[in-house]
Amino acid sequence: MKFVCKKTDLLKGVNIVLKAVPSKTTMSILECILIDASAGQIKMTANDMELGIETVIEGDIREKGIIAIDAKIFSEIVRKLPDNDVTIETDANFQMLICCEKARFSIAGKSGEDFSYLPYIEKAEPVVVSQFSLREVIKQTIFSISDNESNKMMTGELFEISGSHLKVVSLDGHRVSIRNLELKGEYQPRKVIVPGKTLIEVSKILSGELDALVNLFFTKNHIVFEFDETTVVSRLIEGEYFRIEQMLSTDYETKVRVNKKELLNCIDRATLLIRESDKKPIIIQIEDGEMRLKLTSGVGSMNEEIVIEKEGKDILIGFNPKFMIDALRVIDDEMVTLYLVNPKAPCFIRDEKESYIYLILPVNFSSASV
Repeated sequence: MKFVCKKTDLLKGVNIVLKAVPSKTTMSILECILIDASAGQIKMTANDMELGIETVIEGDIREKGIIAIDAKIFSEIVRKLPDNDVTIETDANFQMLICCEKARFSIAGKSGEDFSYLPYIEKAEPVVVSQFSLREVIKQTIFSISDNESNKMMTGELFEISGSHLKVVSLDGHRVSIRNLELKGEYQPRKVIVPGKTLIEVSKILSGELDALVNLFFTKNHIVFEFDETTVVSRLIEGEYFRIEQMLSTDYETKVRVNKKELLNCIDRATLLIRESDKKPIIIQIEDGEMRLKLTSGVGSMNEEIVIEKEGKDILIGFNPKFMIDALRVIDDEMVTLYLVNPKAPCFIRDEKESYIYLILPVNFSSASV
């Protein structure tokens, strides 16, 4: 195999597929990137058996061939090459020669025949979403997944398609994020659980451009994201997702409309008094046209007031400040609305269009903290 390509194109391709190379594995072949120049294009693939990524880069193929090369050493070499054309050449013993200007590296590769290729997915009836929208949906929900592998369902997100509507849901036992998106086409009903790891990696690769599109394909066991020159194939999480409808009560005793930036900045300032090991709540007291926020820790205390629009009863309630900040940071609107029932019931935060719903459970606090 022999081909010539730009360093920038090669590095971009490596960085994309590197996201599917496992950090720990007992199968050494999975630590490799497959470079395939046997069919008229330079294709790079990585696969950890749960997530597989394939991308095509531009280049001039001089001799066809295929090789599996250690991802870590290859990526580090490519990253440090001069910004010029790179020539990659392999011999019959799977030795790879990498040349760029005066830099020359020779590293050992492996036969591509041993590599675990991506599963074949029949691509029928794609669901089309803009890259911008998909990246926004992931950004607004991904922080609510759990990193506790003991409950696999909570490590993924529900993707539910009904007609021209996509609903994405994540939860970790303390909060729920729901993002609703209107699609341009009508689609068959689908309901799958996509691993959070997959969505994190996909969001890093997406360009985020409004006009750029992503084709989503679904099978019983896999989801495929196809965009630009890249294909991401991921296993789905098996099982029935949590029934969240019963959590989404429209009843409330208190409704508050507040400037998002003011509320976010106020809670953010309060966290300056919280040590990493602390679990101190932010206490919110709502009375008439005023929201008073208080936090007391071993470092000190803060007390701040924000002007609000209020309907309903006064209320005193406590929340994990980080959970509040996570939601407020991903809402772009100037104003947000909070719906509250009582100090022990969940609070709902909604954006202006109500396309984004965030449910957060309150935390207990002693009256001495107030």
